[in-house]
Amino acid sequence: MERSVFPTLAASDFGITSTSAILSFIISFGISKAIANYFTGRYANKFGRKNLLLAGWLLAIPIPFIIIYADNWNWIVFANVLLGIHQGLAWSSTVLMKIDIAGSKNRGLAMGINEFAGYLSVGIVAFATGYIAETYGVRPYPFYIGIFLAITGFFATLLFVKDTRAFVEAEIPSSHLDSQKNIFLETTFKNKNLSAVTQAGLINNLNDGMIWGLLPILLLSLHFNQQEIGVIAFVYPAVWGLGQLITGKISDIVSKRNLLFAGMITQGIAILFLPYAISYSQFILISVFLGVGTAMVYPTFLNAIATFTQPQQRAESIGVFRLWRDLGYAFGAIITGIFADYFNISVAILITGCLTLASGFIVLFRMKMLASDFKPECIKQQVVKIYLQQKQFEVTIIDVDDEREYLQHHIPQAINIPIGNLTHNSSLINKNQIIVFTSRKGEELSKKASLLFRNLGFSKSFWLCGGTHDWVPTP
Repeated sequence: MERSVFPTLAASDFGITSTSAILSFIISFGISKAIANYFTGRYANKFGRKNLLLAGWLLAIPIPFIIIYADNWNWIVFANVLLGIHQGLAWSSTVLMKIDIAGSKNRGLAMGINEFAGYLSVGIVAFATGYIAETYGVRPYPFYIGIFLAITGFFATLLFVKDTRAFVEAEIPSSHLDSQKNIFLETTFKNKNLSAVTQAGLINNLNDGMIWGLLPILLLSLHFNQQEIGVIAFVYPAVWGLGQLITGKISDIVSKRNLLFAGMITQGIAILFLPYAISYSQFILISVFLGVGTAMVYPTFLNAIATFTQPQQRAESIGVFRLWRDLGYAFGAIITGIFADYFNISVAILITGCLTLASGFIVLFRMKMLASDFKPECIKQQVVKIYLQQKQFEVTIIDVDDEREYLQHHIPQAINIPIGNLTHNSSLINKNQIIVFTSRKGEELSKKASLLFRNLGFSKSFWLCGGTHDWVPTP
């Protein structure tokens, strides 16, 4: 509701024209949501996901009433503090519950469906409130929608939602990830994979905060009417939402690192074109590319965090990620507000675009590839050595030559299971490990073994590029 009408509301009802002052509602929202995200993740196991979700919806009910009856801007800021806490509780609980239920193979798909539902709704309501505001004024009619949604959300949760902590307890025995000593520090700084995702999440919401706050102002300065602004504000989250039905599942299949990189770069380039757009069709096209880029990264963020954390610590790690991600709203509003006031809106937008591009390259160079990122093909010995050194994943190298050939020449870390005995001995091998087959005869025999194991359900089965000779040359 706020995305398409708040700059107009600030100017018409409260006489506020300063960009940084207008963006104060986004700052209050971002900070309160970020803090609520963290505590939701931290206490989800203790208090239960459903109870936190219910508390979030209860806090949502007074928000539209506050906005409708506010007589000064401080009430608007306070409403957005409540909005941030509501979203931190409700949205984080929703995400955690769906990750709990979906399991590792379908987390991305579950997140894609979840984000699709959420952000398609953002787009629809942005369009609806823009139309209502243009026809009937910015208050009170657009916010009647909010009253209906808040009450419906509360009672739907109360009557139909069940808690999902039991799914987490069932998943713990099958996890082979080590527990982190300090999940906050690991997710924020120390763990390369987790921290790479976290910084990208922060920058993503920084640019979304900029678009939320500055795009309507930019469009008003170009004399677009409220309905046109509503349509443009609709396209970006609508494409973002619809796209995640596809990109969510893609994040279960392809490299999460590469998908995050591509998404951040797509967003960055689209943002850099914003200051140079002048026509309605140009803004629509930019909104489409922004939506596509954001769709690539949003479900992938949560899928990646869940992949890199032990089930019992997953909720807290997601909470830390969402703390920093949603602080991006506040940072984006502060940075773009200051630069827009002291320079101009175009400078603020260009800086945001450059930050988004830089974040994409941080992902590319800091985040490591997962074994599941590789297609069923040969895996280079350098990659296997990195996995062995990092000890982040269990890796087993299996030499499929017969015993005599194995004793004559083999990789020191390899165990020997002749190819004829693989099926019989497959039950002794953990399916969650990375399995790398090798042979002194070259790749054909090890490739055959790898494909055999793939057919037996070993999804992380590969053969060594070049065979045993490339790793340990024959004397």
